[in-house]
Amino acid sequence: MTNASKDNLFILVKSLSKSEKRQFKLYVNRLGVNANAKFLALFNLLDKLKSYDESAILKSGIVKKQQLSNLKAHLYKQILVSLRLNPVNQDIRIQLREQIDFGTILYQKGLYKQSLKILDKAKHMALDNQEKNLAYEVIELEKIIESQYITRSISGRADELVVQAKEISQKNVLASKLSNLSLQLYGLMLKMGYAKSDEDITNITAYFNARLPEYDIEDLDFREKLWVYKSHLWYSFLIQDFLSCYKYATKWVDMFYENPSMIYLNPVWFLKGNNYLMECLQLVKYRSYFKMALERLEETIALPDFPRNENVQSLSFIYLYNNRFNFHFMEGRFAEGEHLIGEVLEQIDTHKNSIDEHHIMIFYYKIACMYFGMGNNKMCIKYLKLIIDNKNLTMREDLMCFARVLSLVAHYEAGMDYHLEVQLRSTYKFLIKMNDLHAVQKEMIKFLRNLGNIYPHELKREFIKLHERLKPYEDHPYEKRAFLYLDIISWLESNIQNRPVAEIIQEKAAHYIR
Repeated sequence: MTNASKDNLFILVKSLSKSEKRQFKLYVNRLGVNANAKFLALFNLLDKLKSYDESAILKSGIVKKQQLSNLKAHLYKQILVSLRLNPVNQDIRIQLREQIDFGTILYQKGLYKQSLKILDKAKHMALDNQEKNLAYEVIELEKIIESQYITRSISGRADELVVQAKEISQKNVLASKLSNLSLQLYGLMLKMGYAKSDEDITNITAYFNARLPEYDIEDLDFREKLWVYKSHLWYSFLIQDFLSCYKYATKWVDMFYENPSMIYLNPVWFLKGNNYLMECLQLVKYRSYFKMALERLEETIALPDFPRNENVQSLSFIYLYNNRFNFHFMEGRFAEGEHLIGEVLEQIDTHKNSIDEHHIMIFYYKIACMYFGMGNNKMCIKYLKLIIDNKNLTMREDLMCFARVLSLVAHYEAGMDYHLEVQLRSTYKFLIKMNDLHAVQKEMIKFLRNLGNIYPHELKREFIKLHERLKPYEDHPYEKRAFLYLDIISWLESNIQNRPVAEIIQEKAAHYIR
């Protein structure tokens, strides 16, 4: 039996809006012979089902088991064709490919002049919109046609096409090298994480410099500059140079705001750039700039012309709410952010087919942190348990680790001593298997392990000792990231001073000059 969550056709059908479903039926019924087509009957059945049920499909009599796979493949293709014809999905790339297809068809019919006219228009459109790969494809087709369409101007025309092809090819090669470097740096981060020593920084820097191609920033167009900024941003993240991260993230985002048309052509990179910018601002504690960047992003996304496809909408949700949470954390205003929890859970359900599990777990962690800041430790533990019990979360050991550490702290705060012992044993087993263990995590585990041996009247003294051991790590180049996941220092200060943790964080935020 096919798993519903893995049945691509069912997920595609359920992702369609009402207008897209109507468009599909109009597309299918454009010819009377399709009115009773089996694939349309299958579509109508899948549309009614709440979960994928192969037995219900076979029971309907629409198709036999041996033919089901082929019918599903055919329906899948027909839905994609219908979506491609939908004006909502007609972005510049689809329009360009359509023009290239038209030019190819006219060429194959021997209508060279008509073909060249369409291709020339497509080429200029591609260049105007920074789609150089498609422009190069058009030029290569023009060269083929010009070699068969004999005119007196062929000599000059040939030279013109050769020059264009050479210039665009060089830019595409540079863009390819830069995009490869950006992807390699991202892969490096997934493999080894952020730099943990001077030796790591030396190795990462050598890796970066060996693969960075030569370029003059003044000679680059929008797309090449974007890859330059992305590569430098990832490199800066890897070596934990957060001021440099802020510098390149700002260049990335400003470039989009200075070229508004590119926001609508490349909404995904616009959203990602803003997300990286706010992550940098959180790391360097530029609270006022963070607020400005978030409000500016919210205003741009709310514009009527901003793209509204499912991919952009799900990314907009992830980045907006992720940073709305972060802003409340920076200000220590946890209770004021409680309304975000219900909104996020509703949006997760809306976008469940387009959001990966990892991002859902990050939201659960932020919800847990919000409840912890409000002093609602039982709800904090509830959402942390969803992360800890998740056996499919193979990436981001740091998220799993801090979820376990925060769970220990929440169990302690809730006075759940028996549960604390169970959590301690489970956390130890997990940490033994971890390769990337921060000094902050080690100190916390050591402290929590000895909690059972500490008398109540000695507790404040032990909190002070732990605070003294952890405080130097707050500005440590390789350890300070740990405090982004869990502000242990503020929690300790709240226990030492017998005050709510939210109050401590609010006081610190008020002292930020930025």
